[in-house]
Amino acid sequence: MKIRIGVSLGPATAEDFTANVDRLEDHGVDSLWLSEITYGPLVEPFVGMAHALARTRHLKVGTGVAVLPGRHPVLVAKQLASLAALSPKRVLPVFGLRPARREERDLFPVPPGRRGALFDESLELLRLALREERFDFSGEFFTVEGGHIGPLPAKPLDIWLGGHAPVALRRVGRYADGWLASFITPERARVAREAIEEAAADAGREIEDDHYGVNIPITFDGRIPDQLTRAARERDPDLDPAKIVADGWDGARRLIEEYIEAGLTKFVVRPASPNHPFPQFTDEFAEELMPVQREI
Repeated sequence: MKIRIGVSLGPATAEDFTANVDRLEDHGVDSLWLSEITYGPLVEPFVGMAHALARTRHLKVGTGVAVLPGRHPVLVAKQLASLAALSPKRVLPVFGLRPARREERDLFPVPPGRRGALFDESLELLRLALREERFDFSGEFFTVEGGHIGPLPAKPLDIWLGGHAPVALRRVGRYADGWLASFITPERARVAREAIEEAAADAGREIEDDHYGVNIPITFDGRIPDQLTRAARERDPDLDPAKIVADGWDGARRLIEEYIEAGLTKFVVRPASPNHPFPQFTDEFAEELMPVQREI
Protein backbone atom coordinates (compact mmCIF):
# COMPACT_ATOMS: atom_id res chain seq x y z
CA MET A 1 0.00 0.00 0.00
CA LYS A 2 1.21 3.49 -0.84
CA ILE A 3 1.19 6.31 1.69
CA ARG A 4 0.56 9.50 -0.31
CA ILE A 5 0.02 13.07 0.88
CA GLY A 6 -1.62 15.81 -1.15
CA VAL A 7 -2.43 19.44 -0.52
CA SER A 8 -5.57 21.55 -0.41
CA LEU A 9 -5.14 25.20 -1.27
CA GLY A 10 -7.25 26.36 1.62
CA PRO A 11 -8.33 29.98 1.17
CA ALA A 12 -6.30 30.64 -2.00
CA THR A 13 -8.05 32.82 -4.59
CA ALA A 14 -7.99 32.78 -8.39
CA GLU A 15 -5.33 35.48 -8.34
CA ASP A 16 -2.91 33.10 -6.62
CA PHE A 17 -4.16 29.85 -8.10
CA THR A 18 -1.81 29.52 -11.09
CA ALA A 19 1.32 30.33 -9.11
CA ASN A 20 0.33 27.84 -6.41
CA VAL A 21 -0.28 25.09 -8.97
CA ASP A 22 3.11 25.72 -10.56
CA ARG A 23 4.81 25.60 -7.17
CA LEU A 24 3.19 22.24 -6.31
CA GLU A 25 4.29 20.80 -9.65
CA ASP A 26 7.84 22.09 -9.23
CA HIS A 27 8.07 20.46 -5.79
CA GLY A 28 6.76 17.12 -7.08
CA VAL A 29 3.74 17.15 -4.77
CA ASP A 30 1.49 14.14 -5.28
CA SER A 31 -1.89 15.82 -5.60
CA LEU A 32 -3.92 19.01 -5.34
CA TRP A 33 -7.45 19.01 -3.92
CA LEU A 34 -10.08 21.67 -4.61
CA SER A 35 -12.93 22.45 -2.26
CA GLU A 36 -16.44 23.31 -3.43
CA ILE A 37 -17.26 26.63 -1.79
CA THR A 38 -19.42 28.77 -4.04
CA TYR A 39 -19.86 31.91 -1.97
CA GLY A 40 -16.40 33.43 -1.94
CA PRO A 41 -13.24 33.77 -4.00
CA LEU A 42 -12.24 30.10 -4.34
CA VAL A 43 -11.92 28.68 -7.85
CA GLU A 44 -14.79 26.37 -8.86
CA PRO A 45 -13.43 22.81 -8.55
CA PHE A 46 -14.10 21.49 -12.06
CA VAL A 47 -12.76 24.67 -13.66
CA GLY A 48 -9.78 24.54 -11.33
CA MET A 49 -9.11 20.90 -12.17
CA ALA A 50 -9.04 21.68 -15.89
CA HIS A 51 -6.70 24.64 -15.42
CA ALA A 52 -4.33 22.80 -13.08
CA LEU A 53 -4.17 19.68 -15.21
CA ALA A 54 -3.46 21.73 -18.33
CA ARG A 55 -0.50 23.45 -16.65
CA THR A 56 1.14 20.33 -15.21
CA ARG A 57 2.50 16.96 -16.27
CA HIS A 58 2.65 15.01 -13.02
CA LEU A 59 0.39 16.62 -10.42
CA LYS A 60 -2.86 14.75 -9.79
CA VAL A 61 -5.91 16.91 -9.14
CA GLY A 62 -9.06 16.03 -7.23
CA THR A 63 -12.22 17.47 -5.77
CA GLY A 64 -12.31 17.43 -2.02
CA VAL A 65 -15.30 17.18 -2.10
CA ALA A 66 -17.72 18.18 -4.88
CA VAL A 67 -21.48 17.95 -4.48
CA LEU A 68 -23.19 15.41 -6.73
CA PRO A 69 -26.93 15.66 -5.87
CA GLY A 70 -28.19 18.67 -7.81
CA ARG A 71 -25.94 17.99 -10.82
CA HIS A 72 -26.96 15.70 -13.68
CA PRO A 73 -24.67 12.67 -13.36
CA VAL A 74 -24.30 12.19 -17.13
CA LEU A 75 -22.98 15.73 -17.51
CA VAL A 76 -20.59 15.10 -14.62
CA ALA A 77 -19.47 11.86 -16.29
CA LYS A 78 -18.80 13.77 -19.50
CA GLN A 79 -16.67 16.32 -17.63
CA LEU A 80 -14.67 13.62 -15.88
CA ALA A 81 -14.17 11.52 -19.00
CA SER A 82 -12.99 14.60 -20.90
CA LEU A 83 -10.51 15.51 -18.17
CA ALA A 84 -9.27 11.91 -17.97
CA ALA A 85 -8.74 11.79 -21.74
CA LEU A 86 -6.72 15.02 -21.64
CA SER A 87 -4.77 14.08 -18.49
CA PRO A 88 -4.76 10.29 -18.03
CA LYS A 89 -4.41 8.88 -14.52
CA ARG A 90 -4.44 12.31 -12.88
CA VAL A 91 -8.15 12.93 -12.22
CA LEU A 92 -9.39 12.17 -8.69
CA PRO A 93 -13.11 12.83 -8.22
CA VAL A 94 -14.56 12.77 -4.71
CA PHE A 95 -18.24 13.51 -4.13
CA GLY A 96 -20.40 14.36 -1.16
CA LEU A 97 -24.05 14.62 -0.24
CA ARG A 98 -24.39 18.38 0.28
CA PRO A 99 -22.36 21.60 0.52
CA ALA A 100 -20.47 22.07 3.76
CA ARG A 101 -21.98 25.53 4.20
CA ARG A 102 -25.68 25.60 4.94
CA GLU A 103 -26.25 28.82 3.02
CA GLU A 104 -25.11 27.11 -0.21
CA ARG A 105 -27.40 24.08 -0.05
CA ASP A 106 -30.17 25.71 -2.11
CA LEU A 107 -27.67 26.03 -4.98
CA PHE A 108 -27.91 22.25 -5.46
CA PRO A 109 -31.69 21.76 -5.50
CA VAL A 110 -33.18 18.35 -4.80
CA PRO A 111 -36.73 17.16 -4.05
CA PRO A 112 -37.51 17.77 -0.36
CA GLY A 113 -36.38 14.94 1.84
CA ARG A 114 -34.88 12.98 -1.05
CA ARG A 115 -31.26 14.11 -1.13
CA GLY A 116 -29.92 10.73 0.02
CA ALA A 117 -32.00 8.78 -2.48
CA LEU A 118 -30.98 11.16 -5.25
CA PHE A 119 -27.32 10.74 -4.29
CA ASP A 120 -27.57 6.96 -4.50
CA GLU A 121 -29.25 7.05 -7.90
CA SER A 122 -26.82 9.69 -9.17
CA LEU A 123 -23.91 7.45 -8.21
CA GLU A 124 -25.44 4.49 -10.02
CA LEU A 125 -25.90 6.52 -13.19
CA LEU A 126 -22.50 8.20 -12.95
CA ARG A 127 -20.71 4.88 -12.64
CA LEU A 128 -22.75 3.42 -15.50
CA ALA A 129 -21.94 6.35 -17.79
CA LEU A 130 -18.22 6.04 -17.02
CA ARG A 131 -18.10 2.29 -17.66
CA GLU A 132 -20.44 1.53 -20.58
CA GLU A 133 -20.02 2.72 -24.15
CA ARG A 134 -23.81 2.96 -24.46
CA PHE A 135 -26.33 2.75 -21.68
CA ASP A 136 -29.97 3.03 -20.77
CA PHE A 137 -31.17 3.99 -17.31
CA SER A 138 -34.57 4.28 -15.70
CA GLY A 139 -34.88 5.40 -12.09
CA GLU A 140 -36.91 7.61 -9.81
CA PHE A 141 -35.04 10.78 -10.75
CA PHE A 142 -33.34 10.10 -14.09
CA THR A 143 -34.24 8.43 -17.36
CA VAL A 144 -31.64 8.02 -20.09
CA GLU A 145 -32.10 6.23 -23.41
CA GLY A 146 -29.16 5.51 -25.66
CA GLY A 147 -26.72 7.42 -23.49
CA HIS A 148 -23.08 7.68 -24.52
CA ILE A 149 -20.41 10.19 -23.53
CA GLY A 150 -17.70 9.29 -26.04
CA PRO A 151 -14.42 7.45 -25.49
CA LEU A 152 -14.10 6.14 -21.96
CA PRO A 153 -10.89 6.05 -19.91
CA ALA A 154 -8.87 2.89 -20.55
CA LYS A 155 -9.18 2.18 -16.83
CA PRO A 156 -12.48 3.21 -15.24
CA LEU A 157 -12.14 6.27 -13.04
CA ASP A 158 -12.25 5.63 -9.34
CA ILE A 159 -15.11 7.46 -7.65
CA TRP A 160 -14.46 8.32 -4.01
CA LEU A 161 -16.99 9.60 -1.48
CA GLY A 162 -16.80 11.65 1.70
CA GLY A 163 -18.91 11.54 4.85
CA HIS A 164 -18.78 9.43 8.01
CA ALA A 165 -22.36 9.13 9.24
CA PRO A 166 -23.53 5.49 9.29
CA VAL A 167 -25.63 5.92 6.13
CA ALA A 168 -22.68 7.59 4.41
CA LEU A 169 -20.37 4.70 5.26
CA ARG A 170 -22.88 2.20 3.89
CA ARG A 171 -23.08 4.30 0.71
CA VAL A 172 -19.29 4.18 0.33
CA GLY A 173 -19.37 0.42 0.63
CA ARG A 174 -22.14 0.04 -1.95
CA TYR A 175 -21.03 2.52 -4.58
CA ALA A 176 -17.55 3.96 -4.09
CA ASP A 177 -13.98 3.01 -4.94
CA GLY A 178 -12.53 4.95 -2.01
CA TRP A 179 -13.27 7.15 0.99
CA LEU A 180 -11.98 10.62 1.87
CA ALA A 181 -13.16 11.74 5.30
CA SER A 182 -13.03 15.00 7.25
CA PHE A 183 -13.48 15.90 10.91
CA ILE A 184 -12.94 12.37 12.21
CA THR A 185 -10.46 11.12 14.80
CA PRO A 186 -8.12 8.21 14.07
CA GLU A 187 -10.06 6.00 16.46
CA ARG A 188 -13.35 6.68 14.71
CA ALA A 189 -11.68 6.38 11.32
CA ARG A 190 -10.70 2.81 12.18
CA VAL A 191 -14.30 1.95 13.07
CA ALA A 192 -15.55 3.71 9.93
CA ARG A 193 -13.20 1.74 7.70
CA GLU A 194 -14.47 -1.50 9.20
CA ALA A 195 -18.08 -0.40 8.56
CA ILE A 196 -17.24 0.41 4.93
CA GLU A 197 -15.58 -2.96 4.43
CA GLU A 198 -18.62 -4.71 5.88
CA ALA A 199 -21.01 -2.75 3.65
CA ALA A 200 -18.88 -3.50 0.60
CA ALA A 201 -18.84 -7.22 1.40
CA ASP A 202 -22.63 -7.19 1.82
CA ALA A 203 -22.88 -5.64 -1.67
CA GLY A 204 -20.50 -8.21 -3.18
CA ARG A 205 -17.81 -5.60 -3.64
CA GLU A 206 -14.30 -4.88 -2.37
CA ILE A 207 -12.52 -1.54 -1.91
CA GLU A 208 -8.76 -1.51 -2.35
CA ASP A 209 -6.81 -1.44 0.91
CA ASP A 210 -5.10 1.88 0.18
CA HIS A 211 -8.23 3.74 -0.92
CA TYR A 212 -9.00 5.23 2.49
CA GLY A 213 -8.04 8.80 3.30
CA VAL A 214 -8.67 11.87 5.43
CA ASN A 215 -8.32 15.65 5.33
CA ILE A 216 -6.00 17.19 7.95
CA PRO A 217 -5.94 20.92 8.78
CA ILE A 218 -2.61 22.23 10.11
CA THR A 219 -2.20 25.27 12.35
CA PHE A 220 1.05 27.13 12.98
CA ASP A 221 0.23 29.63 15.70
CA GLY A 222 -0.97 27.29 18.44
CA ARG A 223 -4.59 28.32 17.94
CA ILE A 224 -7.45 26.57 16.15
CA PRO A 225 -9.47 29.18 14.22
CA ASP A 226 -13.00 29.73 15.49
CA GLN A 227 -14.46 28.93 12.07
CA LEU A 228 -12.74 25.54 12.07
CA THR A 229 -13.93 24.81 15.59
CA ARG A 230 -17.51 25.65 14.62
CA ALA A 231 -17.30 23.44 11.53
CA ALA A 232 -15.98 20.51 13.60
CA ARG A 233 -18.63 20.90 16.27
CA GLU A 234 -21.36 21.18 13.61
CA ARG A 235 -20.31 17.78 12.29
CA ASP A 236 -20.00 16.26 15.77
CA PRO A 237 -20.93 18.25 18.92
CA ASP A 238 -18.77 15.94 21.05
CA LEU A 239 -15.66 16.23 18.85
CA ASP A 240 -12.56 17.80 20.38
CA PRO A 241 -11.07 19.79 17.46
CA ALA A 242 -7.57 19.32 18.86
CA LYS A 243 -7.82 15.62 17.96
CA ILE A 244 -8.30 16.28 14.23
CA VAL A 245 -6.24 19.45 13.73
CA ALA A 246 -2.46 19.12 13.58
CA ASP A 247 -0.29 21.55 15.54
CA GLY A 248 2.58 22.33 13.19
CA TRP A 249 4.57 19.88 11.11
CA ASP A 250 5.55 17.67 14.05
CA GLY A 251 1.88 17.40 14.97
CA ALA A 252 1.01 16.59 11.37
CA ARG A 253 3.50 13.73 11.25
CA ARG A 254 2.20 12.31 14.53
CA LEU A 255 -1.42 12.57 13.41
CA ILE A 256 -0.69 10.97 10.04
CA GLU A 257 1.00 8.04 11.77
CA GLU A 258 -2.06 7.60 14.00
CA TYR A 259 -4.30 7.49 10.94
CA ILE A 260 -1.95 5.01 9.24
CA GLU A 261 -2.20 2.80 12.32
CA ALA A 262 -6.00 3.04 11.94
CA GLY A 263 -5.81 1.82 8.33
CA LEU A 264 -5.76 5.03 6.30
CA THR A 265 -3.12 5.72 3.64
CA LYS A 266 -4.14 8.83 1.73
CA PHE A 267 -3.96 12.31 3.22
CA VAL A 268 -4.90 15.83 2.19
CA VAL A 269 -3.35 18.56 4.32
CA ARG A 270 -4.20 22.23 4.26
CA PRO A 271 -3.04 25.33 6.09
CA ALA A 272 -5.58 26.43 8.68
CA SER A 273 -3.70 29.45 10.04
CA PRO A 274 -4.65 32.56 8.05
CA ASN A 275 -1.24 34.20 8.35
CA HIS A 276 0.81 31.30 6.98
CA PRO A 277 1.44 32.12 3.28
CA PHE A 278 0.83 29.25 0.88
CA PRO A 279 4.24 29.52 -0.85
CA GLN A 280 5.87 29.10 2.55
CA PHE A 281 3.48 26.26 3.37
CA THR A 282 4.39 24.46 0.12
CA ASP A 283 8.13 24.81 0.65
CA GLU A 284 7.82 23.49 4.20
CA PHE A 285 5.47 20.69 3.11
CA ALA A 286 8.05 19.41 0.62
CA GLU A 287 10.68 19.25 3.35
CA GLU A 288 8.56 18.14 6.29
CA LEU A 289 5.87 15.78 4.93
CA MET A 290 6.89 14.44 1.53
CA PRO A 291 9.52 12.18 3.18
CA VAL A 292 6.65 10.57 5.15
CA GLN A 293 5.34 9.08 1.89
CA ARG A 294 6.28 5.43 1.50
CA GLU A 295 5.04 1.96 0.67
CA ILE A 296 3.99 -0.39 3.45
